[in-house]
Amino acid sequence: MADRPLTPPTAPTAPAPAPTAPAAGTGSSALAVLTALAGSGEVLVLSPHPDDAVLSCGALLRRLADRTAVTVMTVFTEAAPPPYTLSARQFLRQTGAVDAEELYAARRAEDAAVLGRLGVARFHAGFVDGLFRRDAEPARWRRRAARLLPEVGHVYPTYRLHLARGRVAPRDAETVRRVTDTVRELLAPGQGVLLAPLGVGGHADHVLVRTAAGLSGLPAVYYSDFPYNLRAAPDPAFTGPLAATELSFARGLDAKAELVRGYRTQVGALFPDGTVPRVPEVYLVPAGVAGAPDRPSGGVT
Repeated sequence: MADRPLTPPTAPTAPAPAPTAPAAGTGSSALAVLTALAGSGEVLVLSPHPDDAVLSCGALLRRLADRTAVTVMTVFTEAAPPPYTLSARQFLRQTGAVDAEELYAARRAEDAAVLGRLGVARFHAGFVDGLFRRDAEPARWRRRAARLLPEVGHVYPTYRLHLARGRVAPRDAETVRRVTDTVRELLAPGQGVLLAPLGVGGHADHVLVRTAAGLSGLPAVYYSDFPYNLRAAPDPAFTGPLAATELSFARGLDAKAELVRGYRTQVGALFPDGTVPRVPEVYLVPAGVAGAPDRPSGGVT
């Protein structure tokens, strides 16, 4: 399926009425809720990297594509030329790659093939992955120092101490703005709903995409980031104010595992023993989303 052109959908002459979703606890499901929230529009899935949407939502997307229009917007689809930071070099070794730009070309091709099998539209936004993202306008001293120590010129100098700390760097403010603008170009108000990462695990790229979803002003449902959620919990500072209803989806997990294996450059590093865990997908529907189910007692906080 061809990449989706970056053109905003045609706005309706009048706002579409808010759909009514089934109430939680009375047979509702993530599939029914998202279908209802999309109404006659579409679901725009925000995937930080090639593979994130399928890792976290692949089982649901397979069913959802039969009911409504689905587009996966993959945000960080590019690398950058060397010199690489130590963290970037370690990542390349994990994937067996030498050249980052060649690796990301392969990742984009994998993403296209897998999403094509799912029957959903796709849009590769072309932003640079956090491991390779450099300051857009570095000070002169940074440019000079980066020739000897690449970390000096990068927005996230290290993975563990910077990229995985659950925060968007102040120097990434322009990226946040540009990603938010791109989301708004792809989904006009009243035309559907966002499916955005919850940011479990604290990867800055995931948190940045979550932030852009919030800033877009569009209704959003959040998915729990897999496989990060096998070892980390959601940030309560974010989930608390959502007053969200938690929904899960567990159909078709074997078929999803086969889709995940389509990301050949990543699956070995993610699952060294070759087994993709069959874990139900988890979705949070904020109370403020029009048409959201009633929050049951004991819901996610």
